[in-house]
Amino acid sequence: MKKNKLFITAGLMALVLTGCTNLDVNIDSQYTEDPSKEGGVDPMLVVEAKMADVYFHLSGCLGRRYMEAQALSSDEFTALAFDGGYYDDGTYAHTALHCNTAEDATLDWYSDVTAGITKANQILEELGSGASPQMTAPARAIRAYFTWILMDSFGDTPILDKIPAEGEVVQRSPRKDVALWLEKELNTVIPQLTTDVNANTYGKPTRWMAEALLAKIYINWPVYTADAVENYDAATAVNEKLEDCKALCDDIIECKEFNLGSMEYRFKFAPDNGPQVKDFIYAMPYDAIDRQGMQYARPRSFKQLKNMLPNYYGSSEKFTQSFGGNMVVTPEFAELFSLEGDQRNLSVLAGDVFNRDPKTLLPTDEPFMYEGKQVNFSKKINLIKQDNTIDVGGDGIQQGYHSIKWFIVPNDYNNGRNQSNDVPIFRYADILLTKAEALVRNGETGAKELFNLVRAYAKAPLLTAEPTLKDILDERGRELFDENWRRNDLIRFGEFEGQFFPHYTSFPDANFDKRHRIFPVEKEMLDLNEGWKQNPGY
Repeated sequence: MKKNKLFITAGLMALVLTGCTNLDVNIDSQYTEDPSKEGGVDPMLVVEAKMADVYFHLSGCLGRRYMEAQALSSDEFTALAFDGGYYDDGTYAHTALHCNTAEDATLDWYSDVTAGITKANQILEELGSGASPQMTAPARAIRAYFTWILMDSFGDTPILDKIPAEGEVVQRSPRKDVALWLEKELNTVIPQLTTDVNANTYGKPTRWMAEALLAKIYINWPVYTADAVENYDAATAVNEKLEDCKALCDDIIECKEFNLGSMEYRFKFAPDNGPQVKDFIYAMPYDAIDRQGMQYARPRSFKQLKNMLPNYYGSSEKFTQSFGGNMVVTPEFAELFSLEGDQRNLSVLAGDVFNRDPKTLLPTDEPFMYEGKQVNFSKKINLIKQDNTIDVGGDGIQQGYHSIKWFIVPNDYNNGRNQSNDVPIFRYADILLTKAEALVRNGETGAKELFNLVRAYAKAPLLTAEPTLKDILDERGRELFDENWRRNDLIRFGEFEGQFFPHYTSFPDANFDKRHRIFPVEKEMLDLNEGWKQNPGY
């Protein structure tokens, strides 16, 4: 567990607003005076106190369910069942097969995101029209980020730029209108946000966070503005926002606040990561005790790891909490981890497994043993029968490569399976690859230099020619593996309907409907909001 995070003091936390769970919520706590006039109190500290709950509102969602939806619907991961164990009513299998239902647990976070938007709107309403743009900008930026999450994952989305009046019915706006609103909103707040990059601004909206978000919106502009989800065609789409995307990337690059080489790749995702990672533009901070919810290792680690010593995390203490082991890398995606010398290959456990040194995070020469034999994770996955349970049987626990990117320690994990690894949302490496992609899509040169910056720090072979779009998609897969971007990338590159385990045309219930590029809206939201209709195709 790390102690390098800044947490709001108890006195200021008393000012934080309580949460809400649906769209139509009333303000239950108001300030009676303009915060900027509170005697002896820095007005920005008051805003900080009010914003604290909003900054970290989605820690639980991003720490598990959002991750499951993004990762399992892409070609990165598949879900497995073990003689029925972890089938869980098909929630994971449905996501991997692109046949989700509105009641799947992997998608039960729509209301969590809208609650965060409402919290931000409560703060903005309480600050009032007299508050300076600098005071309101953080709430507007985080509100935009939450709105983007809904638009990206669910398509049409309410534009919640104020708290609805009592009894007001809030309708979903067309996805294109939401993209246009986000563009306008972010362009308004970007000049008002802080440019500081330090421990105090870590995990909070800055100019660079807002620019990174807008750059991601721009690179996906044809996806978000298509007249229907299924009508986006990667082969013919024209992106009118490429120059704007490049300009935003340039501003982030030229600010000199971020870099790739402050530490080796594997340490960026370790349990003690934090503000010292200069690759992180915006991240969700976690602590296994003080800010819980991060549980990536639970489904990714060997199912029988509990109480095993020695183990491949190299810990001297046992893990006393159980593991799932039910999310493994697809055979297709595993092929990306084959570049000679690439440090990112260490993100996966493949073939014979060796225990790692918990200080260097590198493999030792000590084999990881189970039932008297060295564990060997196979690339190939064999099902006990070809059906939608995706079941490998009780003996199939060594099938599929396993992610070890989110390294864990017992002191964290034994506390309710929580982790202290901060999860990056926007990274400098992503910005370099996004600009490279914009250049290639625009028919320009210069992408190779940006591409090779990423390759060089990963110690991977450098390109000798300008990268193709396939090169960029593959590189994004290696660099941003297990960071919740692959579904977004596959859709933009026209590969979301591709063939990857178990999403094969021959597989029962594997769905290839292009309307499934977005998820169904959870049933709770449809029940709460009169007039809402389920997304077409579900």
